[in-house]
Amino acid sequence: MIAGVWAVIVNWNGGSQNLDCLRSLVGQGIDPARIVLIDNASTDGSPAAVAAEFPAVTLLRNAENQGYGHGTNRGIRHALAAGAETVFLVNNDLTLASGALAALFAALAAAPGAGIVGPRIVLRRDPGTIWCAGGLVTWRQNLSTMIGHGRSDGPVYRATREVDYVPGCAMLVRRAVFERVGLLDGDYFAYHEDVELCVKAKEAGFAVLVAGAALAHHDAHHSTGGGYNPRRKYMMGANTVWFLKKHGTPLRWLSFLLFDVFSLPFVLLRRAPRGEGAAVLAKARGMLDAARGRRVTEESLRGWTNGSRGEG
Repeated sequence: MIAGVWAVIVNWNGGSQNLDCLRSLVGQGIDPARIVLIDNASTDGSPAAVAAEFPAVTLLRNAENQGYGHGTNRGIRHALAAGAETVFLVNNDLTLASGALAALFAALAAAPGAGIVGPRIVLRRDPGTIWCAGGLVTWRQNLSTMIGHGRSDGPVYRATREVDYVPGCAMLVRRAVFERVGLLDGDYFAYHEDVELCVKAKEAGFAVLVAGAALAHHDAHHSTGGGYNPRRKYMMGANTVWFLKKHGTPLRWLSFLLFDVFSLPFVLLRRAPRGEGAAVLAKARGMLDAARGRRVTEESLRGWTNGSRGEG
């Protein structure tokens, strides 16, 4: 067993993926009694399936879909109250290769100044392709970019190095980070809360690392219906604006306007022939709603198609 590590998973109609994720975590050496699964009012029977196969896992049920951030925070609070020294935030559509969690733990232990570490992540459907090997905050489209996204896996992605952020689908966090900078901003509902936690951690003096020796397989955007769809793009558009409201400077706002807002008509021209015009318009609507002070909620998402994931 890996001492002091707790895992937190959020579920919203995740089906059998929860079981695959839990089997992976237990196979990494996490005691099932140190795994917290928060269910965001699922209707697919997945909480019962988890309880049946993993009775020792702590199952916390929300009466409504509270989103990824608020759901995760409930699990983090539970783990910290139980004495967790490190908390592994993991999406239910992710599994770890053999020894990955031990490699993450070792990378964190070897860098006393580090507060957060994540693995090299490949696509489950195409394990030779990188989904994310850490990320950079660019203040351009969606404010950030994932290192290596869509490129062939190789030695260049297998080193341990400092990055701006690691995605919340697989993030090992020291207790001290939460104590110093707080938990996730649950009002994002989904997207950008993981980037913000890393940004705040770095501002507080912690390093954020990607440990390329640790490998994870991710069914990317499974629960939000795929990569480029209205529901997901609405959330990203809205939360980009909210992120800038909290962390923007005049130069950052200008970059966002030039590269994300003013480019939307050209993106629409390119995406519409592929049947993705509705997603572009949804992103624009998300930006407008956020500019007017509207937050992403389950209610605001009901008009957009293609949903699922712990965030709703």
